[in-house]
Amino acid sequence: MTLSIEWPCVALADAPLAHRTTLKVGGRAEWLLEPDNPDQLREAWLMAKEQGLDIRILGMGANLIIDDGTLPGVVISTQRVRRTFRPLEPGQTIQPDELSEEEAAKLLDIEAPAIAADDPRLIVWAGASLPGLVRAGNELGWSGLEGLIGVPGTLGGAIAMNAGGRWGDIWDVVDMVRVLRADGEFEDIARADGNPGYRNGGLGDSIVVGAVLRLELDNKLQVAERSKQYLLEKRAVQPVTESSAGCVFKNPGGAKAGNPNSKKISAGQLIDELGLKSLKRGPAQVSELHGNFIVNRGGATGSDVFGLIDDLKRAVQDMRGIDLEVEVKRWR
Repeated sequence: MTLSIEWPCVALADAPLAHRTTLKVGGRAEWLLEPDNPDQLREAWLMAKEQGLDIRILGMGANLIIDDGTLPGVVISTQRVRRTFRPLEPGQTIQPDELSEEEAAKLLDIEAPAIAADDPRLIVWAGASLPGLVRAGNELGWSGLEGLIGVPGTLGGAIAMNAGGRWGDIWDVVDMVRVLRADGEFEDIARADGNPGYRNGGLGDSIVVGAVLRLELDNKLQVAERSKQYLLEKRAVQPVTESSAGCVFKNPGGAKAGNPNSKKISAGQLIDELGLKSLKRGPAQVSELHGNFIVNRGGATGSDVFGLIDDLKRAVQDMRGIDLEVEVKRWR
């Protein structure tokens, strides 16, 4: 470990990571960096690159499984890079360096008289939480984020993987995304120039540092009611309140094996049909509510979870000849 590096932000050596993920498993980071804004994130990234260190970006760890032991290199957390802004007059936006700490804490002030009421956009940094953005949409009476309720992630990770579900994906409301390219420069990508796909934002190695979200003016009560209904439906079929990393596998393409005229089957349905919900490795086990979730019953390790994923892939391959593709991100 290089202890002499003077990082441009808060830096923790040999930092534990398990509590920074929703699955609550994983080892430690050689270096954990916590920048305060996109510019500081870029500085930290450039310094780590100059040192020849491996770099990983960590949001809320909602779609991530971390192995045991120590990850070499640097983990850059976006937990502090989480501000949310609203546009002011046409062509103007709030500048972070013009705000006091007190003003920065009130960036989402829906009563501010200078804000245009008919401009349903949010300017969001990468570390902003999806639950917080859903709440903002509810408070403002703006539609477009309700389908992400119950998803414990951050904007950056959501855009990078095009998070979503039956009620829509995050890229449906992306107006523009700002990324840090592999050459260390910022780039703004308009929605029309983006290339998102199923659980893939199409950004390659670029790192999301912020975005402009364009929502729709709606009725406040109706937006809140939709959010409430979607959450109730999710809780009925997904382990929303348990420690998990979300859906583990992508849904397989094609029809059910052996019946080309049948409808497509989801990974969760496939695991359920094959009776694999009983599988477990120590405290890590397949959720009883949804076959595509692995939950941590308390004390599971990264090895437990990785082993259970391999068990599921092997069983599905043996019984149906389907090679399940892992959707969740894995750090090893």
